[in-house]
Amino acid sequence: MPLRSDIKKVLVIGSGPIIIGQAAEFDYAGTQACRALKQEGLEVVLINSNPATIMTDKAMADKVYIEPLTLDVVKKIIEIEKPDSILSTLGGQTGLTLSMQLAECGFLAEHNVKLLGANPETIHKAEDRQAFKDTMEKIGEPVIPSKVVETVEDAVDFAKVIHYPVIVRPAFTLGGTGGGIANNEEELIDIATNGLRLSPITQILVEKCISGWKEIEFEVIRDSKGNVITVCSMENFDPVGVHTGDSIVIAPAVTLSDKEYQMLRTAALNIISELKVEYVGKKQTTVALDDVSVQFDTGTFNVVVGASGSGKTTLLSAICDAVDYDGDILFDG
Repeated sequence: MPLRSDIKKVLVIGSGPIIIGQAAEFDYAGTQACRALKQEGLEVVLINSNPATIMTDKAMADKVYIEPLTLDVVKKIIEIEKPDSILSTLGGQTGLTLSMQLAECGFLAEHNVKLLGANPETIHKAEDRQAFKDTMEKIGEPVIPSKVVETVEDAVDFAKVIHYPVIVRPAFTLGGTGGGIANNEEELIDIATNGLRLSPITQILVEKCISGWKEIEFEVIRDSKGNVITVCSMENFDPVGVHTGDSIVIAPAVTLSDKEYQMLRTAALNIISELKVEYVGKKQTTVALDDVSVQFDTGTFNVVVGASGSGKTTLLSAICDAVDYDGDILFDG
């Protein structure tokens, strides 16, 4: 396949400081992306606010900017460097949020900059809680009782309907930042207040708690032609309710029956196809399975999707020796 002639200079957005939800694995992912891009003869410009990373080594990119990851700074770098493309799916939530802001304000279109990997609509569907719920219902994938709210009062009112405990999930945050399980109204007020504060769009999802269900993850690749494959399945040693960062992950999943595995794999493929992710690397789809009452006709499971690579995505690529770059983003064929 010939190299796409419209891509010559790519801006890569790093993930910034190492924090909970955005740790050193994103440095690995960004470094691999820079190497793959340079290997194809493309000019690479990198911006990252964290100098203590491998990706900020001057050998990794043609131009490295160690600057704050803010909208104004990224705009200025784009005006100076004039890249034709921007890669934000390997910078965690930081990269996704910045790319969404640049696209929504019309800056990328104004400067003829293409967004690689995940377009604004895909990011919106995966990160906006209500949009994601609507998308799952559209394709017939099961979701547990939930409601998107923008105030603490609405969160408390909905919790009275579905009863405690409830899970709070802020929109546009990574690694569970700002979320948690509330067992009573006092805990809900505290978690909801924090979640609304941390969400860039001041939005949280309040849903029925499913602690105790199995937590299964599928790493999925989709190219721009619509071809979709699963790279690997993973199973968290601890059930839903224990943060994956505090648990152990086993690859591949080991306690699923064939019928359960095929049901969840099909769901993961349907979801990534509906979201139309043209992902540079791999896509993470997490499903929670009720091991007590599996209903194969309706599917007793819940789905969570992230629009960027996760921590386990980068680790899995090393385990499986999987490719770190989706060729159809760069090549015509």
